[in-house]
Amino acid sequence: MAEKQLSEEQLTRDEAADRLRALADELEGDGSAQVQTGNKTTELRPPATIAYEVGIRERSSILRGGRETVTIKMDWKPANVSEESAESEEE
Repeated sequence: MAEKQLSEEQLTRDEAADRLRALADELEGDGSAQVQTGNKTTELRPPATIAYEVGIRERSSILRGGRETVTIKMDWKPANVSEESAESEEE
């Protein structure tokens, strides 16, 4: 079963940077990561290595004006809970 959470809002540059830092803090290190989308928090289990992709799109339109988009995509197969426990015990 696939479940998708999406949150979209207008933020200041500083607020957007704070959100990215919070996500980075959750991804750093070992164990699960708590990620908030809107009013829901989801627990993710990233492994030690994840796929990371950044895309940049620049569009110019006479009628609607220019637009720049940055898309960040990260994906992985969730770490097994038993693998995380074994890694924690080894440390």
